[in-house]
Amino acid sequence: MERWIAAAERLQLAEYVRCQSDTRRRLRDAFWQGVARGPGMMVGFSLLGTAVLALLQTLARRNLPGISNFVAQVVTLVRLQ
Repeated sequence: MERWIAAAERLQLAEYVRCQSDTRRRLRDAFWQGVARGPGMMVGFSLLGTAVLALLQTLARRNLPGISNFVAQVVTLVRLQ
């Protein structure tokens, strides 16, 4: 039993239980996590979109038959928006 108590203290189990039972703290933490996720998703999507657009432009420049016309149309539509 003493080893179990020592292990629980090392894991800070009491602090975890206290945090989980504090509704206001959980709501506050969830709010700030959401605030942090918003800009993170925005930056990640922008970087991914830029990489995809650069890839499409590279494919369009290579003048591959069939693909280049489609890619050129997609790039033109994206630039118009």
